[in-house]
Amino acid sequence: MRIAVLGGLGLQGRAALVALSRRSSVDQIICADLGTEIPEKVRSMVDLKKTRFEKTDASSKDDLVALLKEDVDVALEFLPVPLMPKAYEAAIEAGVGLVGTSYGQTIRHLHDRALDARVSLMPECGLDPGIDLVVCGHAVKEFDELHVLNSYCGGIPEKKACDNPLKYKISWNWDLVLRAQKRPAVLIKGGRRVEIAAADQHDNDMIGAIDFPGLGELESIPNGDAAFYTDLLGVTRTIRETGRYSLRWPGWCAFWAPLKKLGFLSDEPLDIGGCPVTPHQFVVQLTEPQLQFRDDEKDLVVMRNLFRGLKGGRRKTIITDLFVERDLGTGLLAMNLSVAYPATIVACMIGNGQIAKKGVLSPMTDIPYDIFMMELSRCGIVVNEQIHYEDPQIMELHS
Repeated sequence: MRIAVLGGLGLQGRAALVALSRRSSVDQIICADLGTEIPEKVRSMVDLKKTRFEKTDASSKDDLVALLKEDVDVALEFLPVPLMPKAYEAAIEAGVGLVGTSYGQTIRHLHDRALDARVSLMPECGLDPGIDLVVCGHAVKEFDELHVLNSYCGGIPEKKACDNPLKYKISWNWDLVLRAQKRPAVLIKGGRRVEIAAADQHDNDMIGAIDFPGLGELESIPNGDAAFYTDLLGVTRTIRETGRYSLRWPGWCAFWAPLKKLGFLSDEPLDIGGCPVTPHQFVVQLTEPQLQFRDDEKDLVVMRNLFRGLKGGRRKTIITDLFVERDLGTGLLAMNLSVAYPATIVACMIGNGQIAKKGVLSPMTDIPYDIFMMELSRCGIVVNEQIHYEDPQIMELHS
């Protein structure tokens, strides 16, 4: 199997190179990026005998098409979000399946073209969105009627690395982390659709909390359109409560709420000495260097999905937890692993025919659950599941 990795030298791309190097079914990896240098620590983990580094301009659809036509079986993309649609258009033109990790709303209009080209396009196949959507797609089938679907996920530093007022360090693109704080949320509460403006996202009455094993209390902040996914699953009619939430150490909202109100994340330029600079740009440039992990510090990925409803006339609850730590051996962050590994698994499933459906697909409905979870556990990422029934004496534990 020949797999191209677009953006292969970025943080997630490097993790994908490591994962693909370990797969005997992968004969060649084409690492496509603007450069060809790979950090020595990661280089030692990549099978250089089957990896080819190719300088590629991902802003050029022609360059991408030419690359993908080089006898590539399937491709992965870890590109900046603005370049994402171009990559999917190039995949259709080249007739090559493509897996990505970003939200897929901007490419859903390509479904018919992908069908005509007989290619499989799978966006939203990282961590969140990604693993959470696979879990949700499976769990809803375990109920006759679903009433609650709440999804929580976040990347946080281990406690010893919480040495700044935010109690946060960067494991993802910092600009995008801050932009996510300006994204409105859509929830369902009491069976009613509730829209939360980005400006109100960090207010006290919006903040929740979960108690996560081994970590204690984490702050949950509404983020994203949860109703979109219950609509996709066809369960919105019975849902009484749903939400998608970011997880942080307590104090995150207390820090950002007043700064947002004062316009520190505004995209309106200010004239500073004759140079137009937005407050958002200033905050990114000021804080990014101060929020980096040291080599001996771990980031943590934490996810919980909660489902409640009826099965066989009895009340049933499913809780799934996921916990991933940084690999200090390779230096790859837990976030890198949790985003890249699911994508590589699905790319291989498309390449070997385990996923044969064509068009723009969704992890919620189009990934074989048991195979995916088995492959994920082989990568060291385990989703733990608890199933509770109304009778407290009946409980199942699964991993």
